Amino acid sequence: MKGLIAAVCCLMLAAAPAFAQDKAKGEQKKGAPAAEKKADPAEKKAEPAKKEPSAAQKKQQERMSDCNAKAGEKKMEGDARKKFMSSCLKGEQASAKTAQQEKMKTCNKEAGDKKLKGDERKKFMSSCLKG
Repeated sequence: MKGLIAAVCCLMLAAAPAFAQDKAKGEQKKGAPAAEKKADPAEKKAEPAKKEPSAAQKKQQERMSDCNAKAGEKKMEGDARKKFMSSCLKGEQASAKTAQQEKMKTCNKEAGDKKLKGDERKKFMSSCLKG
């Protein structure tokens, strides 16, 4: 008998929230004033008009789409794409090597061709890079 009473009490507690929801819906349908209605979170987000992006934001968006297109053309993925996008968005030219890098490459090749090692290689590289 005690088990039956406990089961009935549990069912009543479980059904109470369902009755409360139906009652709240019924009150809104009967014509509750608009001020008393709770606003839906989705409606709050939809109310404010979207602000137009500033000129700087538009420029950044254009740069982002251009850089993204270039990275797509080069079929870049992973870390290489991240590095490219970062330098591209900063306005740096990732594809063009600097004059110093080019000079280093040519001097290094010449030192390799001459088979220089140790101090001789250091002296040659120093004089070659100075120009």
